[in-house]
Amino acid sequence: MGEVRAKKALGQHFLTDKNIARKICDALGGGTPDAPCDVLEVGCGTGVLTQFLLRRDDIVTWGAEIDTESVAYLRNRYPEFVPRLLEGDFLRMDLASLFPHGLRVIGNFPYNISSQIFFKILACRDRIPECVGMVQREVAVRIAEPPGSREYGILSVLLQAWYDIEYLFTVNETVFDPPPKVKSAVIRLRRNGVRSLDCDEALFVRVVKAAFGQRRKMLRNALRAAFGDFGGAEHPFFARRAEQLSVDEFVDLTRWVTAHAASAPCSAER
Repeated sequence: MGEVRAKKALGQHFLTDKNIARKICDALGGGTPDAPCDVLEVGCGTGVLTQFLLRRDDIVTWGAEIDTESVAYLRNRYPEFVPRLLEGDFLRMDLASLFPHGLRVIGNFPYNISSQIFFKILACRDRIPECVGMVQREVAVRIAEPPGSREYGILSVLLQAWYDIEYLFTVNETVFDPPPKVKSAVIRLRRNGVRSLDCDEALFVRVVKAAFGQRRKMLRNALRAAFGDFGGAEHPFFARRAEQLSVDEFVDLTRWVTAHAASAPCSAER
């Protein structure tokens, strides 16, 4: 079996540095040798990270790989991995059926779908206690940044509502084949203690998206564009911008919108 060609359409940049692969592997928690937990590697590529995951006895390593060339390579290189190598699109996989007892997620995530991967993790948050992923540095910064930062945005708020985020380390372009044009970074998400938000959670998402949809505007104008004029009522946060609000403040704002926007429960925006 020959080498795998990186495909631009799939956002592939194969990691070649084994020391970094080992660090990524070591950053992920696990179970015990007597009770290993399931781990799904998203985008196995040429198996540089996979080889270290397979050596751990406290996890059961699964893989999700959409590239048929990579799948054939991995099956040939790691025959013990074949029964748990899932060929297909991670974004379309039914994780509840595949992993009824939950799973951890890890990977050198394809750059072109990294945000979508995190949104899927968010949707499955009650069965994914931890995720370690390498992404573009700007995406990692955006996810990990606190309120007040220019990079703080929709994904920051939604992920930080449910996970503790750690920016672990930066990765230079030279350790990939082909080298990307940007630096990468590894981040870790660990599920926090929040089981439910003290507000309508679907509306919370809509409020966050509406607020950042016009992030240069004061919240008064950004939210009125989505929910109307609130009968002329004013919230103290209306004189601030979206990037200045913490998760808890967005929860408070969502409760206020519930009480003041007649269209909130049935607006077409989801």
